Amino acid sequence: MKITFHGAARTVTGSQHLFQINGHNLLIECGFFQGKREESYQRNQNFPYNPAQIDAVILSHAHIDHSGNLPNLVKRGYEGPIYTTSATAHLANIMLLDSGHIQESDVEYVNKKKAKRGEPLVEPIYTQEDAGQVAQHFTSVTYDEAFEPIPGVTAKLVDAGHILGSAAVVLDVEEKGRKFRIWFSGDIGRRNLPLIRDPILPDRPDYLIMECTYGDKPHREPELAYEELQQVVTRTLKRKGKIIIPAFAVGRTQELVYSLHLMIEKGVIPPIPIIVDSPLAINASEIFRLHPECFDEETRQFILMGKHKSMFGFPYLKYTRTTEESKALNYRKEPMVIISASGMAETGRILHHLKNNIEDPKNTILIVSWQAPNTLGRRLADREKEVKIFGESYPVRAEVVTIGGLSAHAGQTFLLEYALSAKGKAQKIFLVHGEQTPANILQSLMVEKGLDNIYYPDQHITVDL
Repeated sequence: MKITFHGAARTVTGSQHLFQINGHNLLIECGFFQGKREESYQRNQNFPYNPAQIDAVILSHAHIDHSGNLPNLVKRGYEGPIYTTSATAHLANIMLLDSGHIQESDVEYVNKKKAKRGEPLVEPIYTQEDAGQVAQHFTSVTYDEAFEPIPGVTAKLVDAGHILGSAAVVLDVEEKGRKFRIWFSGDIGRRNLPLIRDPILPDRPDYLIMECTYGDKPHREPELAYEELQQVVTRTLKRKGKIIIPAFAVGRTQELVYSLHLMIEKGVIPPIPIIVDSPLAINASEIFRLHPECFDEETRQFILMGKHKSMFGFPYLKYTRTTEESKALNYRKEPMVIISASGMAETGRILHHLKNNIEDPKNTILIVSWQAPNTLGRRLADREKEVKIFGESYPVRAEVVTIGGLSAHAGQTFLLEYALSAKGKAQKIFLVHGEQTPANILQSLMVEKGLDNIYYPDQHITVDL
């Protein structure tokens, strides 16, 4: 058996892991690489394998760095099933359609500039129409349901506690008289996150492939992050400012809405307008409503109690679908919270809200998730004094706040616990989905705790098991 780490190797994004077992090819994840634009275009455009020769795909969750290149895979010849949970299939479908639309829009903008310079035009990696072809390949499985993606492999998905429908992938393999278990973590969530259940720890894996995004630092507990969010809102309201939050449309937006709803219900912040300005986030919130089976007990009780039937629909919450509604927000002067995509502030409506609010010291820009290098979100998180938006420079006069404790990724402490659950059983542990420094720090801690045979594979490297 061979594993080739084609993505999220020595970086966080672009997850693609190819397993060759019993003469068959199984791909886990087919994500978009996110980084410098030219490098991203080339990486995402070209596969290092033939998509037509892949027999099956398993998808852990819907985030674009895990699912985003599925339309290109299908476009280039993949004809098999894509196994995932029902919630992930629903979320991935709307996210991929949105991704296709964004690519078409971005390429149209880029080609206008190229045409003026007499340069060759480019094509989108895939279109909205291409993205629409993926849905027919989704094969929904429930948590803990056994299925056979390729001969000799019994797979199941277990709750990863990261976003709605997220899963770790467990492969029980029989090959050439050997039997062994591979545990692929996907993105590891956290205990006590809003809305969803806690992640399941690895159960007797022979080989563990796990993320290490925050291997260099522990997170604050979600309760402390909740208090910090409350303080940021209170402080900004005293200045009569706006809170502008770049947030991923799936997961983070719904968690923020839920937390702000709780604060208003408890009376710890005054009722203020909360605007979700992202059509994708609106559609995702509708899908959250369709999958209460993924909610934790606290969320179920919150839905059942009180006067509000839905945590995603209450008097102070407004969803804006149209461009006109979005633009109108920039003319409103009263304090409010604006949550808008994209989460790394690279595309979408958030750019317009940042442009219109970044120079006002009354306002707050709130960063609530990991930011990839070379993105506007990372530059803001790094407290750069001046940033470019739509090619123009803007001084950063608004307060910039980062709340790491709101992350849906496990911090260092839980990552170490996750790895130690395999101690005494795992023959090899592979660290993926992490940059060099977090990986090195986590690996050192793992060694101190008695774990060995830990690897941080290079991109495209093949390992024989």
